[in-house]
Amino acid sequence: MVLENLLKVGLTSVLVVAVSELAKRNTLLAAVLASLPLTSLLAFLWLYSETGDTQKVIAVSHGIFWLVLVSLPFFLILPGLLTLGWNFWASLGAAGAFTVAAYLGMTYVLLRMGASG
Repeated sequence: MVLENLLKVGLTSVLVVAVSELAKRNTLLAAVLASLPLTSLLAFLWLYSETGDTQKVIAVSHGIFWLVLVSLPFFLILPGLLTLGWNFWASLGAAGAFTVAAYLGMTYVLLRMGASG
């Protein structure tokens, strides 16, 4: 179990570092790599391998779909605020705060619609 968890952390960490390092050389390729649903794919693999429950995979997949939609404005708000001359940290904080509020709102809606919590 410990080795399996270390493998999970290692693979996920490699993806994050790969995007960061690639962004130093080619921002478009880094964006492509970051936009791929690799984290979701890994989560599905771990979930299914540990539970064998396709219904849980379906439920997580549906939740991810709806929550990805509310995360998209972050990628417009952050560069928009930076373009307006906002400080990086203030821009990141404001975009993050909006995203947290959007996630809370969508989570509330999903729970009201019967998503499992």
